[in-house]
Amino acid sequence: MSRKRFTTDKEPTESSTPAEAGTAVAEAPAADAAPEQSSYAESVGQKKTTIPDPFGIAKDYAAGVELLESRQDRQVAIKFGEGRPEDKPSQAVIDTMKAAGYRWNPAHKIWAHPVRGESAMATRIEAEQLFQEVAKMIRQEKGIEVTSGPGQGVPF
Repeated sequence: MSRKRFTTDKEPTESSTPAEAGTAVAEAPAADAAPEQSSYAESVGQKKTTIPDPFGIAKDYAAGVELLESRQDRQVAIKFGEGRPEDKPSQAVIDTMKAAGYRWNPAHKIWAHPVRGESAMATRIEAEQLFQEVAKMIRQEKGIEVTSGPGQGVPF
């Protein structure tokens, strides 16, 4: 949307007002005036709220395992602890992750598996099952009681 500038032959002076100098002045809306509805062009520039990416699906605090999904990267991931070297799982857990098709991502310190369109739901279900299996293995390694039943153990 273009704006027109008004010009006059009269040169602006220090005592002249902006209206006398030929420039348009926008007045502030009255406090009791109803806010105007923004046009589509104005709302396009507005940022909409979004969910975090990646977002957490499940977390076992006792085992230190978290299941994540990234819609932007189109992948599911399993993260152990905070990704520090001391949070590294045992070789048996790593072998289970590799057998399920997960690969180590050193940049994000996660074990990731791609989510493809034709098998997205199956991948998510398998990721939840693998998460439960890995969390159970870690709980057994740490000597944490593994319980099964409603309201106990892994939060599913």
